Amino acid sequence: MELSGNKVRKLEFLMADAVAQGANCVITVGGIQSNHCRATAMAAKYVNLDSYLILATSTPLVDKDPGLVGNLLVERLLGAHIDLVSKREFVKFGSVALTDLLKKRLLEKGLKPYVISGGGSSSLGHWGYIEAVREIEQQIQLSGDIQFDDIVVACGSGGTVAGLALGSQLSSLKAKVHGFSVCYNSGYFYDNVQGHIDELQPGLNSHDIVSIEDAKGLGYAMSTAEELEFVKDIAAATGIVLDPVYSGKAAYGMLKAMSNNPTKWKGRKVLFVHTGGLLGLYDKVDQLSSLVGSWRRMDLEEIVHAKMALVRYSDSYAISFVLERNSRHFICLGAFSLTLVQGKSE
Repeated sequence: MELSGNKVRKLEFLMADAVAQGANCVITVGGIQSNHCRATAMAAKYVNLDSYLILATSTPLVDKDPGLVGNLLVERLLGAHIDLVSKREFVKFGSVALTDLLKKRLLEKGLKPYVISGGGSSSLGHWGYIEAVREIEQQIQLSGDIQFDDIVVACGSGGTVAGLALGSQLSSLKAKVHGFSVCYNSGYFYDNVQGHIDELQPGLNSHDIVSIEDAKGLGYAMSTAEELEFVKDIAAATGIVLDPVYSGKAAYGMLKAMSNNPTKWKGRKVLFVHTGGLLGLYDKVDQLSSLVGSWRRMDLEEIVHAKMALVRYSDSYAISFVLERNSRHFICLGAFSLTLVQGKSE
């Protein structure tokens, strides 16, 4: 779980590049419960690099210990260096300025940092999901009778959507990619995905190969009771656990869109891509506590009474023996057994 989710596919390429460039540490940025930052810290350890994480949290918490919940626990166990900024500062200065500042400070200390953009979304990182489409295509060929019309995935930084869309167009799949936004509006992501596409395949229009739909609800990493109830219901019905920040919102938005416009989706075969992030559930414990399965203290009264009865029986008959002299059998009556021993009477 600590190295899982869609970010790992991007990090496979990004970490290789960091090592090739002679870096001894990596810098990246994300929210306080960023799956990407946790995966980056873990992947960095696998290739013997230190990690520096810039995490955005709420203004009241920016000067306090961030705690050990979910992704933060893994990051801190790994020894990641964590710098906190407020969400307001993150929006005001932007991720590029923040990572550039930290890079400058690390260079001054003689380190060789490699900067990974938020979500691992870059022209190199996109290849992780172009490669994923190749795997999907191979699995379809092996199945022999499955063909998908649409691919649905959560959209948080745009890189996964861009990679899937490009991969789909470059392959025989040609499926339309639907990104359900968990943070910004659709206009932002059409432009964002267009920028990612232009880095690798100029001439394609993002509106032609992707569809961006709103699924952010209350906002990034903020969950409504209905969304969490949906996550709980899916887990109980299928055994598939969705995270509350990305795939949970995307799946909830997808089924809502299908319900609101059934004609659009009727008869279409849809592949939903689960992007991981289950550690984010730990940040929702308080909200989930009233929704999850019940518990009870096991009633042991019946077994206690049965044990007491056996003890009384044992005390009364443990040394009771009956010898039937006119029989060829010796009968031993004990507390828990009746044993026949073939014998010879005297």
